[in-house]
Amino acid sequence: MATLNTYLNFNGNTEEAFNFYKSVFGGEFLVVQRYKDSPGCDGMPVDDQEKLMHIALPIGGNILMGTDITAPMPPATLGTGISLSVDATSEEEAKRLFDTLSAGGTITMALEKTFWNALFGMATDKFGIQWMVNYDYK
Repeated sequence: MATLNTYLNFNGNTEEAFNFYKSVFGGEFLVVQRYKDSPGCDGMPVDDQEKLMHIALPIGGNILMGTDITAPMPPATLGTGISLSVDATSEEEAKRLFDTLSAGGTITMALEKTFWNALFGMATDKFGIQWMVNYDYK
C-alpha cells in the first residue's frame, strides 16, 4: 500500500517552522536542502538561494516535509483547508503536544475529554498550521 505524507509550503520561514516541529516531536531531519545546493538555481536572488527547497522530519511512521515558496510560484496561502492530526500514545503526551503546538498560536477547541471517549483538542500554531491532537482512551 502507498504511504501518504504531508508536505507544507511556507513563505520563507520553513526552517523556523521545522525547527519548532523538531522541538515538539523530536527526531532528526532526514534531508535539509537549500535552493543554492541545487542545479539551475544560481540565477535566483541570493536571499532565495538560502531558503529551503526541501526538508523532511520523520514523525512516527510518516514524514512531515516542507519548502519555502519562491518566485515564479505564487505565495503560499495558509488557511483552513487542511489540519494535521496527531494521535498521541498517552494522555500526558497529548497534553504536552497540544500545549507546545498551541503556544503562541490560537486554541480552537481546548484539549478535553470528549463524548467519543478520547482526549481531543484543536489549535492553530504560530505558523498558521492547524493541528488536531487526539488520545483515544480505548
